[in-house]
Amino acid sequence: MRILGINALFHDPAAALVIDGRTVAAAEEERFSRRKHGKRPLPFSAWELPEQAAAWCLKRAGLRPQDLDAVAYSFDPALARPADAMGLDDPWDHLRLTYAREAPNFLRTALPGLDPETVRFVPHHMAHAASGAYAAPDADTCSVLVLDGRGERASHLAARRVGGRLEPLRAQDLPHSLGLVYEELTEHLGFLRSSDEFKVMALASHGTPRMLPELRRYVYPTGDGGFHAAGVPWAELCAPRGPDEPWTQGHADVAASAQAVLEETLLDLVRWVHGRTHDSVLTLAGGVALNCVANSRIAREGPFSRVWVQPAAGDAGTALGGALLLSAGAGDAPEPMNGADLGRDWSDAELGAWLKTAAVPCEKPEDIAVTVARALAGNGIVAWFQGRSEYGPRALGHRSLLAHPGHAGNLERLNDVKGREQFRPVAPMVLADRAAEIFNGPLPSPYMLFVHDVAPAWRDRVPAVVHVDGTARIQTVDPAREPLLARMLREFERLTGLPVVVNTSLNTAGRPMVDDPRDALECFGSSPVDLLAIGPYAVRRGALFRTGDGGEEVAR
Repeated sequence: MRILGINALFHDPAAALVIDGRTVAAAEEERFSRRKHGKRPLPFSAWELPEQAAAWCLKRAGLRPQDLDAVAYSFDPALARPADAMGLDDPWDHLRLTYAREAPNFLRTALPGLDPETVRFVPHHMAHAASGAYAAPDADTCSVLVLDGRGERASHLAARRVGGRLEPLRAQDLPHSLGLVYEELTEHLGFLRSSDEFKVMALASHGTPRMLPELRRYVYPTGDGGFHAAGVPWAELCAPRGPDEPWTQGHADVAASAQAVLEETLLDLVRWVHGRTHDSVLTLAGGVALNCVANSRIAREGPFSRVWVQPAAGDAGTALGGALLLSAGAGDAPEPMNGADLGRDWSDAELGAWLKTAAVPCEKPEDIAVTVARALAGNGIVAWFQGRSEYGPRALGHRSLLAHPGHAGNLERLNDVKGREQFRPVAPMVLADRAAEIFNGPLPSPYMLFVHDVAPAWRDRVPAVVHVDGTARIQTVDPAREPLLARMLREFERLTGLPVVVNTSLNTAGRPMVDDPRDALECFGSSPVDLLAIGPYAVRRGALFRTGDGGEEVAR
């Protein structure tokens, strides 16, 4: 079966292609359009489709729209209720539902040749659940927990996978939503709602949960696999913050309190699910599953022996989940994800042609990994553009900014390069066989979706990646899966004694991650980055802006 998955209705529009149960391609529209999150989650934008991402997925596989057996659209308008009947203040939600019903015809226009009869509406949270349960490795039998802002009429789903079957167990109806509560706080703290929730998580580490007793009046588990989460009077807990105003200790404390009550509620839900299934594996999906602090507490204190989180846990992941769900329903055995590198890539010759067209002076060293390690050892900042781009919000060593972790000032330096708030941490990339001696937490951790305690003996050795609470959100690198990254890390360790490198996303604030070579060159040219490693080529900042030298060659 050749199935295209589409996420479009709310935010993070994306497309994914599954053929005979195997994920062939997946990409978010923002990487093509250069609009962060693809669009804002407004009813007026619900008609917008991931046209470029969908067209690329088909091109990757050499397919035409008429070659598809089915298209999975990750929202079922037949399950929805009017917004006011669900207790939501969204007077234009009916427009969103109208657009959802017309999705087959919109898709026919976006993908000429597509038969609209092949479009199937997939319940939003079932698509989320499938993106976790079917994509996780070694999870033929597993429990699933989905939490986000909202779907058709719920904000949560507990389910169980047994073989090719995915069985719903419990859902929490709106207006109760842990995701919406966290979104409300994001907006109250002056950040962009449905975009900057991770900033609230980072800010929480700077506070104390002194408002937790008050928050428990509005957010709490109900003991039956559901929860109450609505009506929090944020203004009574702390004054709102303007987007350009400095944050206060009160803002940090309310963030810490919200984080604590979220974790408490999630742990109750996890224990409820385990009490019904007694499985050893839990998979998580939905936007709330991007909260790596909560994920770590679930792994540490919950009853499951293994927790796996979908790397594209937000709505983008429902494109993949919807396709996997239809594929499994048709009898195809779903293949687990081997990695998040499911997006675009370019051959060495194509990258050379890009650099030649741009008249960019460059060099082609014998081993780009060694060249990068040396630049990092000299405290340079490196833009790393290698292989297929990542699916999901994390830079995982394909579109990354790298730096030396041993210099504490590199945290401030990178946040300045990216134009970010200084309270935000950067992450360590570490060789998988060295992680356990430095970091305490769920291992391996290839998708940067858990936080780990940094061993006291290492905190002064890698200060740039240690958050204010002594933790780090790590990415472990398996040499078998990522040989180029591993080679760079081993050379860096040989030069510095540190098997860790700083890794943050290759972008600047408010812009999507770099995806194609033009994006890489634009980001490199406009940011104080010392070296661009693009495929086998090295572009040095000094050479790029040097005139009349002639000392470097243009790629050919």
